[in-house]
Amino acid sequence: MKTVVEEVVKDFYILRLNDMDTSYFEAIWKIPEGITYNAFVLVTEEGAVLFDTWKYTYAEEFIENLRSIVDPRDVSHLVVHHMEQDHSGAIPLFLRENGNKAVVLGHKLTGSMLEAFYSIKPRFRAVRDGEKLTIGDKTITFIHTPWLHWPETIMSYLECENYRVLLSGDAFGGYSIPSTLFDDSDEIVSEYLYYVKKYVATIIGFYSNFILKNIGKIKSQNINPQIIAPAHGLVFRNKPEKIINYYTKLAEGRVERGKIVIVYSSMYGSVKKAISFAVEELKRKKLKPLIYGFTDVNQPDIGEIISDILDSEALIIGVSAYEGGLPSHIASLLNVLVKKIKAKKRVLIISSYGWGNVAAAKVSKRLDQAGHRVVASIEFRGQPKNEDVKKIKQGLNLLLE
Repeated sequence: MKTVVEEVVKDFYILRLNDMDTSYFEAIWKIPEGITYNAFVLVTEEGAVLFDTWKYTYAEEFIENLRSIVDPRDVSHLVVHHMEQDHSGAIPLFLRENGNKAVVLGHKLTGSMLEAFYSIKPRFRAVRDGEKLTIGDKTITFIHTPWLHWPETIMSYLECENYRVLLSGDAFGGYSIPSTLFDDSDEIVSEYLYYVKKYVATIIGFYSNFILKNIGKIKSQNINPQIIAPAHGLVFRNKPEKIINYYTKLAEGRVERGKIVIVYSSMYGSVKKAISFAVEELKRKKLKPLIYGFTDVNQPDIGEIISDILDSEALIIGVSAYEGGLPSHIASLLNVLVKKIKAKKRVLIISSYGWGNVAAAKVSKRLDQAGHRVVASIEFRGQPKNEDVKKIKQGLNLLLE
């Protein structure tokens, strides 16, 4: 089913779009697992409140699904948590259907962004950090949560006599299209968390410090939600603390013990052969190597590599020299790694060269500059020899100290 509309709790609804059409999220990150866009509607006697919309390509479907809950003209307020177009794209059509009656609420930057993105000037009002809106018997508190993951992001804390909901925008979300709306199954949640990690690594990883700052801010204000309703992925209404704790773990850089990520590029097999010795030794030590090889028959996804590096204990990079530098995919990986992975990693470099041993030095310099620790660089010319295998084992000992 492409769209789902369901009452989460009394008078509070989710509108979910299951997007399997987008192959590359933000035109960068490969997502064969798909993604959802979650908007929410609160129905009160004083009018309905709409929280976010869907991507512009699904604007017509959004209005159709909204009508199954409420007439668009009966929406008195639109809350914009985040202006990225996968959430704000249907706003222009909604406002036309609404007759521009709704007051649009958001961060002070949101008004100018609406005009810049969509050439519209709605009835916009900026909300202050901590400001409250009472509508019917319900209260909405607006919380500024900058850099999760744009500067204008906010959250909404909805309270009434029977429930408390934190509408968290992009934070506490994840990739994939879960088979349920809610965290009702431990099995579904366990499977989903892999895609949460990939989402955090690729989308919010650069701002990991702000994850911790904003979680601390929420806790300091005694915000205690029974339900966490993000703009992507599962709604957590059984164990909302689980997704908060998982985000905290990722942002703090906590690792999975024994998990060693190996990324290598091998044009004609020399580096792959050397890596095989490292893999054999790691398995002998009862560790868990996770291998990504760029070869003439395989090109792994950088988003998934970064996701696995995020909670790895250590990293091995295998690389050969290419045109006096690095293969383009290894260079691209390093660009993403140094930007997205804030927790410092121990790294072993294994490198083959034909006439110029430059690749290991370039990788090492880039990682050192970002604060990661290169424990050793093993370089060999052509195929690895017996003495090179001994050096690899010595390098592994340093990596695992």
